[in-house]
Amino acid sequence: MQIFFLILLFIIGACFGSFLCCAARRLHLRSTNHPLKSKRSICLSCHYKLKWYDNLPIISWLILKGKCKKCGKKIGLAELLSELGVAIAFLAIGLGMQISGATIGSLIASQSPILWVNLLAILVFTLLLAFLAIYDGIYGELSVQGLIASIACAIVLVIIREWGSTSIMQDLLNVLYSVLILGGTYLVLYLISKGKWVGDGDWLLGTAIGLALGHPWLAVNALFIANLTACLVMAPIVKKTHHKKIYFGPFMVVAFIIVYSFADFFFYAIGG
Repeated sequence: MQIFFLILLFIIGACFGSFLCCAARRLHLRSTNHPLKSKRSICLSCHYKLKWYDNLPIISWLILKGKCKKCGKKIGLAELLSELGVAIAFLAIGLGMQISGATIGSLIASQSPILWVNLLAILVFTLLLAFLAIYDGIYGELSVQGLIASIACAIVLVIIREWGSTSIMQDLLNVLYSVLILGGTYLVLYLISKGKWVGDGDWLLGTAIGLALGHPWLAVNALFIANLTACLVMAPIVKKTHHKKIYFGPFMVVAFIIVYSFADFFFYAIGG
C-alpha cells in the first residue's frame, strides 16, 4: 500500500509539473500582452496543437526527444525539469512521511482529518513553490500573486501544525526566528545590493518557506543548502555571461523540499 501511495504521488506530481510549466508560460505571455490563439497546449514555434498523447508527463518529452513532432524545434528542458522536479518533490514528501513518526500507513488508517488536511496543505504549498521556481527559472522573476498565495498557504500550515499544541508560544517564537533567518537574510541582501544580488521577491519567498519550516535550525539548513547549490550551479553561468544577479527562487524551493521532507535527519544532527 505504501509503495502504491508513493507511485501515485510521483505520477500526480509529474502531471502537476506539466500543468504548472504551461501555466507559467501562459501567465508570462499575458503579462506581455501576447495574443493567445489557443486555449490548448501548442508549440510556441509552429503553433501545432498538441494531442493528449503529446502531453504525457515525462514520457512524451522522452519519446519526442525534446522536439516538436511537426516542426522539429527544440521544446527545451523547462518542461521536463518541471515534470520531474514536482514528481520528485511529491515523492520526497511521501518518503519523509515514512521516515518520520507519521507514516503513510498510519495516515491511510487514520480517522483523524487533521493528518489529511496537513498532507493536502503541504502538497498545495509545494505546488505554489514549484510554480514560483518554474517562473523564476524561465523568466528570472517571481510572480507577485504566487508569492502572496504561498505566504497565505504557509500561514495555514502554521495553524495546522499548532493545532492542539501545548507549547504554542515557544513554537511561534521558533516560527518568527525561522522567518527572520530566511526572509530577513534575503531582505538584507536586497537592500544592501539595491536589487543587484537578489530580487525583491526572494525575501517574500524566504518568508513563506520560513513560516512553513517553523524552526530556526531547519531555516539555517535551508539557507545553507539554497546558497550552496545556487553557487555551485550558477557560478559557471555568471562567470560566462557576466551577470551579477542570481535567481535564487528555484534553489530556495529545492532546499525547502530537502529540509522539510527529511527534517528528522537535520534534528538528529543536533541531537534534537
